[in-house]
Amino acid sequence: MTQYPGLFAPFTLNGLDIPNRIVMAPMTRSHSPGGHPTEDVAAYYRRRTEGGVGLIITEGTTIDHPSASMDPNIPDFHTPEALDGWKRVAAEVHEAGGLIMPQLWHTGSMRRDGSGLNPEASTLSPSGLKYPGKQVGEAMTRQDVADIADAFAKGTVAAREAGFDGVQFHGAHGYLIDTFFWEGTNVRDDEYGGALEERTAFAVEIIEKARAAVGKDFPLIIRLSQWKQQDFEHKMATDPDKLLAFLKPMMDAGIDCFDCSTRRFWEPEFEGSDLNFAGWTKKLTGLPTITVGSVGLTGEFVAGMGGESSEAAPIDGLIDRLERGEFDLVGVGRALLTDPEWPNKIRDGRFDELQAFQQEHMLSLS
Repeated sequence: MTQYPGLFAPFTLNGLDIPNRIVMAPMTRSHSPGGHPTEDVAAYYRRRTEGGVGLIITEGTTIDHPSASMDPNIPDFHTPEALDGWKRVAAEVHEAGGLIMPQLWHTGSMRRDGSGLNPEASTLSPSGLKYPGKQVGEAMTRQDVADIADAFAKGTVAAREAGFDGVQFHGAHGYLIDTFFWEGTNVRDDEYGGALEERTAFAVEIIEKARAAVGKDFPLIIRLSQWKQQDFEHKMATDPDKLLAFLKPMMDAGIDCFDCSTRRFWEPEFEGSDLNFAGWTKKLTGLPTITVGSVGLTGEFVAGMGGESSEAAPIDGLIDRLERGEFDLVGVGRALLTDPEWPNKIRDGRFDELQAFQQEHMLSLS
């Protein structure tokens, strides 16, 4: 008997039939020397498909721009060698009966000068800032903005041609797209700056160009977060009205789904309601949402980066929220990183086996 039938119910996203609600969250691995995913990368994602994941969103893959990468072992999504590797990844996942999307990424001001696949390239951000008052690179010109938006669209086309099932744009966690959203790093006085809704202009341009390039029937997701790596407690939208103003331009541009990154999925986004970030986003826009943040674990991942371990945690509260329709899909990160069989164990009620495995591995991974 299937445990948690709501979690294992199918869901359709812009014509893509996903067999269950479990999404493998994107997690950087730095296991692709020279930016090229290896056969081990294909095997890594295939194991998660065989373990019961409904949809995989890959680790961040960098677009075709010189300063997009901050680590030569992070995979790119534009060179012929890398795309050949990604075609193998998609084929392995599909052969195992799964679905997969690449996360397209520009690291922006999180990149250190002299790092990545092109160490000579200049680090860029909207206003040359990494966080308020911290200048780390060059302010982007209008040509930079157009070139990078074009590179995201190029990556979207490459994903479709490589056999992927859609794409996700990384617009969270203080990376490039997110630094346009954040008032602390975007102090521009042109059409890409201004009020929160105006600071979505770069993301809107990316979505519109990608949508025009691949048509209406290719799913596009954007990952968002209120929190930043530079400021864990930050909120750009401090109430539902501001959140709607932020989301609506991207919705109108043609995005299909919002991946709402939080550190702990159970925390309310605003006072007076227990809805989380994904719940409010779905309520305000009507679009599908993905919730994520310490699913199945006791501790959140930022603490994990500092060496704090986590233990297996019940998911009954998560399931209650899912079955109430608060959100549509569930992003699972560290639990899947450690245990590829996590979905199958949950489905089959193998909770003792699941807990024993996780305790053995300490779950100190971030």
